[in-house]
Amino acid sequence: MRLSICMLASEATPFAKTGGLADVAGALTKQLHAAGHDVRLVMPLYAQVDRAAHGIAPVEGFADLPLEFGPHRLRWSLHAATLPRSGARAWFIDVPALYARGTLYTDEADEHLRFIALTRAALELCQRWAWAPQVLHCNDWHAAFAPLLLKTAYGWDRLFDPVRTVLTIHNIGYQGEFPASRVPDLGIGPPDTSRLHQDDLRAGRVNALKHGILYADAITTVSPTYAQEIMTPQYGMGLEGVLRQRAAQVRGILNGVDYDDWDPRRDRWLPRHFDADSLEVKAALKTDLMARLRLEWSARTALLGIVSRFTPQKGLDLLFDTLPPLLASRDAALVALGNGDARYEVFFEGLQARFPGRVVYHRGYDEGLAHWIEAAADIFLMPSLYEPCGLNQMYSLRYGTIPVVRRTGGLADSVRMFDPASGSGTGIVFNDFDAPAMDWAMRTALDLFAQPRAWSRLVRNAMAEDFSWERQAREYEALYRGLLSAA
Repeated sequence: MRLSICMLASEATPFAKTGGLADVAGALTKQLHAAGHDVRLVMPLYAQVDRAAHGIAPVEGFADLPLEFGPHRLRWSLHAATLPRSGARAWFIDVPALYARGTLYTDEADEHLRFIALTRAALELCQRWAWAPQVLHCNDWHAAFAPLLLKTAYGWDRLFDPVRTVLTIHNIGYQGEFPASRVPDLGIGPPDTSRLHQDDLRAGRVNALKHGILYADAITTVSPTYAQEIMTPQYGMGLEGVLRQRAAQVRGILNGVDYDDWDPRRDRWLPRHFDADSLEVKAALKTDLMARLRLEWSARTALLGIVSRFTPQKGLDLLFDTLPPLLASRDAALVALGNGDARYEVFFEGLQARFPGRVVYHRGYDEGLAHWIEAAADIFLMPSLYEPCGLNQMYSLRYGTIPVVRRTGGLADSVRMFDPASGSGTGIVFNDFDAPAMDWAMRTALDLFAQPRAWSRLVRNAMAEDFSWERQAREYEALYRGLLSAA
């Protein structure tokens, strides 16, 4: 059964990216298209998007269109492109007044309006196409008002009667909250405003993500463990109550990996390629990277890698008291790539100064270096406080770079603790969010690295794992079909 799916997202790889949401939106669209479905990705045309590089072109007949709701009178145009290595189409909503900003996301007072406009333009695009997608797949808070708007502002249009809505929560820490005084920006009035969360209104706020949870036909998160975690006060960020109310509609589907981009057998950033039967190439890449970064090494030196946004979520606080003594006492080197909160940047700068020739820190993001770290490192550190899914641990597994992770969210669902006795497992997993647990995990990894036979088994186990989107997309297809059959 061929499905029609509108994928609504605030970002998508390769056009615009700040995190895993973009990877999921782009890769899932490609995979659903490859499976034969009519899937159309709709996202904003930000000023940062390189139109020429991606072949993004205006769509004839869709220029300078009106977009009117509430007190707002905007104009929008439509552009389109094809996703790389796919026939899937991406459609870009161009509203210069909203998307010609210095960054993809802002702290400005109209941030909520930017994505209400995206949602409304997407629905009006469907009207202009006379196309009713069977599934409207809304990603994160930016698209979370769509289920409510279908029931209110667009409830008159029978075109949308068969549409079923799916809301995917990529990170519940971002909820799209704005003052209740801005309710008119939604473009709905009485009696439809009675559908808004009344306790929140009385408290002077409106929460976009909460309304998606309340009104979507199905709610997914990006890993089974995270789906359970966000129903608890520890991880629910204030939304655990409404999630528990709709627990029967909540499902965790682990993200996949786009192996077109992340596979050591064909990685375009690497001069040589390898698999589990040619690990000598991985060793040579490690030698090349350490030489390039001027790191000291011997055959026994373990290379640790970090590629991360520097935020408290990523658990980097656990490294403050554990990495310095580890580097002082063990034959290990570290390459770290990332930026964010100043205190973490200062920490890694200090490590580099304290351990010259042993630590290299690169501030910012470098796609090529990220691939080199995944390919050349022996051990990847990812000690997250919470992690809805995470992708780097899955990249690491494919490259035979052993992840050291905390048992939370998608990390718990994708990495299994190695047991030397049975030879099973794919990484090092610790439970408690504290320095002793972090220290134990890193030292356990280094102890295993010093045992070539056990380490070889662990690396091969890791590389045998399959987190391809082909497999994961089948779960979304089953979810979509379940919604349609229940209608």
